[in-house]
Amino acid sequence: MAARDPHGVGAPWGAFHVVGKPNRKVDGLAKATGTAVYADDIALPGMLHAKTLRSPHAHARILSIDASQALALPGVHAVISGRDLPIKYGVIPWTQDENALALDKVRFIGDPVAAVAAIDEDTANAALKLIRVEYERLHAYLDPREALERHDPAIHEGHKTGNISKHVELAFGDVDAELAAAQLVVEGDYSFHGTTHAPIEPHCAVAQVGADGLLTLWSSTQITHYVQRALSRVLELPAQRIRVVQPCLGGAFGGKSDPFSLEFTVSKLAMLTGRPVKMLWTREEVFYAHRGRHPMQMHYKTGVSREGRISAVDAKILIDGGSYSSFGLVTTYYAGQLLTGPYDFKSYRFDSTRVFTNKPPCGPKRGHGSVQPRFAFEVQLDEIAEQLALDPIELRRRNFQGSHVRTVNGQRVTSNGFLQCLDEVSRASRWSERRGKLGRGRGLGVAGSMYISGTNYPVYPNPMPQAGIQIALERSGRCTVFTGGNDIGQGSNSMVAYVVAEELGLALDQVRVVAADTDLCPVDLGAYSSRVTFMVGNAAIDAARKLRAQLVEALALEWKIEPGRVHLAEGRASDSGDPARSISSAEAIQIAEARFDTLGSTGSYNTPQLGGDYRGGTIGASPAYSFTAHVAEVEVDEQTGRIRVERVWIAHDCGRALNPMIVAGQMEGSAYMGVAEALLEHHTLNRFGLHAGPNLLDYRIPTSVDTPELAALIVESLDPEGPYGAKEAGEGPLHPSLPAIANAVFDACGIRLRELPFTPGKVLAALRARKAAAPQEAR
Repeated sequence: MAARDPHGVGAPWGAFHVVGKPNRKVDGLAKATGTAVYADDIALPGMLHAKTLRSPHAHARILSIDASQALALPGVHAVISGRDLPIKYGVIPWTQDENALALDKVRFIGDPVAAVAAIDEDTANAALKLIRVEYERLHAYLDPREALERHDPAIHEGHKTGNISKHVELAFGDVDAELAAAQLVVEGDYSFHGTTHAPIEPHCAVAQVGADGLLTLWSSTQITHYVQRALSRVLELPAQRIRVVQPCLGGAFGGKSDPFSLEFTVSKLAMLTGRPVKMLWTREEVFYAHRGRHPMQMHYKTGVSREGRISAVDAKILIDGGSYSSFGLVTTYYAGQLLTGPYDFKSYRFDSTRVFTNKPPCGPKRGHGSVQPRFAFEVQLDEIAEQLALDPIELRRRNFQGSHVRTVNGQRVTSNGFLQCLDEVSRASRWSERRGKLGRGRGLGVAGSMYISGTNYPVYPNPMPQAGIQIALERSGRCTVFTGGNDIGQGSNSMVAYVVAEELGLALDQVRVVAADTDLCPVDLGAYSSRVTFMVGNAAIDAARKLRAQLVEALALEWKIEPGRVHLAEGRASDSGDPARSISSAEAIQIAEARFDTLGSTGSYNTPQLGGDYRGGTIGASPAYSFTAHVAEVEVDEQTGRIRVERVWIAHDCGRALNPMIVAGQMEGSAYMGVAEALLEHHTLNRFGLHAGPNLLDYRIPTSVDTPELAALIVESLDPEGPYGAKEAGEGPLHPSLPAIANAVFDACGIRLRELPFTPGKVLAALRARKAAAPQEAR
């Protein structure tokens, strides 16, 4: 029987030596022992420390800034303001509306106004108190509905649509006709609060100008390439004169995927003083900078047949974007474009509007743009199942869209393991036996979702690869892989090592990964939209297979055998036709180097042409989609209103699990964040625009005591275009947690929770409303 290609998508597990195994992370030991270097660990000779003066007003004009007293303070080396950095920036080229330091006005409490570089943090903080700023206060918009209707004073003068950041209205099929013909129409309002990322590491940046005039910035960023581009624009330096390095990162979750004020200010201060400058934000400053989950007010109307088949979905969404654009253009599209799976819609329409308000700017948080609509829609599906007397899992099965299909809005779906996900959570939770039978106050709820594995839409349009890899293979047997990809704790550097070790037949400890350094590594667009495994993984395979071909050819010629007999695995090269012929990978590399010269290769990945043929049709288009189903089990105390989530079963179709241990960790971490957003987290401001509690005491996230039992159930659909069939696993598994909890609460005590977070007060209010609405005789 002919041997199967061990590196093809359909390869059996046993054919792999590295991929599919629970291997260690390449940086795990360094992090566990405290030897890993984070941005704040960097200390350079003569280094100054910088601090930022922030606005005390939500909306005001800056009339004057007097820094003379601060400059006179001993130990202060420089003070800068917006006039020193007047060029606007923004991660999206068409919506560049931020200054590193406010130029003419401030737009939220915490907006950066000036920065000081001094010999230490205490001196810098003392100098901030000596800076005199005169403001003219303006009307502050804290309600997105008001910002939608009123535009004077405008938050951004000259913005052609006033306080409207972005408006998208798209329709696919005849929604009105389908709703009119539907045998059941359910509609309702749903509200998603704001939440933030709360990574363990605050933002930090260190800048140095070398003797050669080159600027180096070390930053806790997840987008080194985009930061380099933004620095080049704002500082008016050629990009090749700027080096951006991401050290080890203590979490991000999307919160470090914008260029931030501190990166520009430390760079400018280093240029002015001729000394290295560091800025470490406090936890309070991280809350002010925000970029977290957008609050959304959502109205959904869904039409179905008697059998539960979806014929029409109509959505109207109001998005509170905060004070600046950030990724908001994309958010406004994602809020509608990413709802069209895993279910088949006959027709679909969404009207999505993002407005500016005088709050910290919102941006991308894990599951960017689609967690909020998914919550609303999955709760509404449960309402439909209730009215049709259908099992909620059966309703979802009946609307499954299938594999290798086009969605109603033109997105190409390849592999789709959603039905298997439903099967897994149904089996593990014993859904059929237990739902509706757990007794008063206890219940099960289900929800599903899909998410992108990278986006077809680069932040700045260009025909160049979205991911690049370089490999150097050295005669000692050492392999060094250079990737611009950003490892933010999710294990992307490890993924690169696994792929290259698998392809070249090396032991894992023979592979070194050099990452996220714009001087050393090829361009990669960053860690966002769950793109790294799919795109960087494919680029790594591309580069490694070129070297593999050289190794195989050289050994076949040396041993005078057919190339198909050369076997590379686990640090050895051998002849499958003669088991006695076996050499170390170092010896194999030396044979290849002697024949082909110094060994090295490059690889890249770019998406195929994707998306619908209409304006915005490429936004949300992805080379592959992951699919997820959750079942949550809850206990509701009807006396106190407290919800306790006891278990969450998470089934996620990740294509192929390149490392099942890491995939399970991502699934569990995603579900944990979903539970946190459902029950505890709330990024809220008071009536003046001041954050209600910018710290990790007042901003509540679950401790180990609050965390439910999490069961990760990996489903592998093997995507035809993913690396070894892999798809994303870092963001998709978050989405269903929130609606699954809401639906479980209904199973437990008969109340629908449509407004997040699910606080005890809201639960008690819903219980009272249910009792008041019940017929008198039933009381």
